[in-house]
Amino acid sequence: MDDAQITDIAVQTMIVAAKVSAPILLTALLVGFAISLFQAATQIQEQTLSFVPKIIAVALALVLTGNWVLSELVSFTESLFASLPTLLGRT
Repeated sequence: MDDAQITDIAVQTMIVAAKVSAPILLTALLVGFAISLFQAATQIQEQTLSFVPKIIAVALALVLTGNWVLSELVSFTESLFASLPTLLGRT
């Protein structure tokens, strides 16, 4: 196992992590932005107001994209396990 293989695995891991976390993070970002616009327009400065809609939206995003996230993680893990013999130098 050389440095190029380790770097390639690290890059693939970061790409999968970004793909898997993107729906949840983008949902929280969009809902938080919408709530902050609402708070700025109405001058309501209640900090707990943004928590409930954001947690509901993130839970909904998890329900809608959970199957896809799980399949991405399983396929990445299977490909990593399949490449173990070549990484260890045993063909």
